[in-house]
Amino acid sequence: MTTTPLTARPFGRALCAMITPFTEAGALDLDGAQRLADLLVSEGCDGLVLSGTTGESPTTTDAEKSALVRAVREAVGGRASIVAGVGTSDTRHTVELALEAEKAGADGLLVVTPYYSRPPQDAVEAHFREIADASGLPLMLYDIPGRTGTRIEPETMIRLTEHPRIVAVKDCAYDFLGTQKVLARTELAYYAGCDEHNLALYAVGAAGYVSTVANAVPRRLRSVLDAFDAGDTARAARLQQQATPLIDLMMSAGLPGTVTAKGLLGALGLPAGPVRAPLRPAGRETVDGLLAAYERLVTA
Repeated sequence: MTTTPLTARPFGRALCAMITPFTEAGALDLDGAQRLADLLVSEGCDGLVLSGTTGESPTTTDAEKSALVRAVREAVGGRASIVAGVGTSDTRHTVELALEAEKAGADGLLVVTPYYSRPPQDAVEAHFREIADASGLPLMLYDIPGRTGTRIEPETMIRLTEHPRIVAVKDCAYDFLGTQKVLARTELAYYAGCDEHNLALYAVGAAGYVSTVANAVPRRLRSVLDAFDAGDTARAARLQQQATPLIDLMMSAGLPGTVTAKGLLGALGLPAGPVRAPLRPAGRETVDGLLAAYERLVTA
């Protein structure tokens, strides 16, 4: 028995919110990015989201963002979709980044709600429409009010589906009922943006996930969706539960996911490098805890 997806999957099912590797001196590590991207795709990622929050977009330059898309495109070719994070608090700047990402070879754009300025809903809607009008790429809206200070309200989301290039949502709103209301009334492809919701959201019709934890265990997270699609919901639940301790340490331990992901990847000998200030690296105790949870998961 296999299940039939309730929504389209414009960027695949299993997407990784990829870290941006840096050299020890803090420069962009394009060779490391290519090696990591190739590994993630080989281990089951359908798509890579570059220059999101996990990719340290607030502290990378416009030129670095474009260079990263080009390098990763070269590394993965057509084996995976590339969604470029272009969201800023400035509509004009976001449009510029969208056009550059399109030139660099991205397949789609991740656009976060303008942060700090807290625009009202009509301004949020106009912001997304202007970016969708500016390029030929499909948009994934990023709803994360805990970081931006502004929600994309369900009714706003529903109106935005009128635009043919607004096709997906990365959902970090922590409003499961609101998400289901939009799913019931639109064809938007929802992607869980909080790893603890990967299976729950998928079970009510989401397209998949955009995962920070997938930087470390891409195949294990994909196996949850594979089991669900095969009709083995009990196994899917068990696999999700097994991943919970690592998800908890990486995403809910008081440190940004970028910090914990880079700490774990570095300890595993994978491309990562330091985080850029104002972030600070994970301490030894944190890294040891992450390694222990990782080992328990991969040997379960």
